Amino acid sequence: MKMKLSQKQMGQRVAELRKKKGLSQEDLAKSINISRPSLTQIELGNRSVDALELLQLSVVLGFSLDDFMSDDFNINDDVKSKTEANQKNADVRISVPGLNVDKFKNVLLYILEQCAGKPNVGETVLNKLLYFSDFNYYEIYEEHLTGANYRKLPYGPVPQKLDTIIGQMMENGMIQRIKTQYFDKLQIRYIPLVKADLTELKASEKEVIDKVLEQLSDLSAAAISNYSHKDMPWLASKEGEEISYELVFYRETPFSVRNYGDETEEI
Repeated sequence: MKMKLSQKQMGQRVAELRKKKGLSQEDLAKSINISRPSLTQIELGNRSVDALELLQLSVVLGFSLDDFMSDDFNINDDVKSKTEANQKNADVRISVPGLNVDKFKNVLLYILEQCAGKPNVGETVLNKLLYFSDFNYYEIYEEHLTGANYRKLPYGPVPQKLDTIIGQMMENGMIQRIKTQYFDKLQIRYIPLVKADLTELKASEKEVIDKVLEQLSDLSAAAISNYSHKDMPWLASKEGEEISYELVFYRETPFSVRNYGDETEEI
């Protein structure tokens, strides 16, 4: 449910999201091209936020505008594992993903082990590598890899609850967050401090992830974002809404990763 936020409420939410991302006021101000004092006034509720600034904030902080403006906005996501639920009827395949937190953490660690050292692999690239790993696996096997939900945001699909999981992993000494400058832009990077538990990954899961990394891990943040914007699940979803895994079955070349040639239509 949407509501009209006061300047003070908006400022409080911006400050909470910024801190959860591990950004200083200076970092965030530079990213949205305003001065640090201006951001301070926004967070204190003494300055309004125009539409362009709000859009820029949503990109940098990774939130949906609808969620941000909602009266049930909650910065503290629940990331307890839940069992995947599948509901089917005779006509339609409906698969409801349930986040497997341990699997998500191991997939994230594995991806970081393989490519965290590449200078292009900041948070934006990482989000897209996770997205294509999850959605490619679902297209091929009709099963969820991590069960993460992804939302359509301006720079491409973003896994929900990522910041909360990242926070848990940093607290447990599994990864480290660092901030660097890459081509004069702030880049958030993650370094693995422990190895992924490969017993948590099936051979088929590792194979799909490896192919995604081989194909996409060398792309820049802009290039991989633009590529994701041409994928059918992104195209067919509305801004700010969750992206349905079922849309992978409407993919076309070069995004489709499943060989449909040997499949016959049921009569």
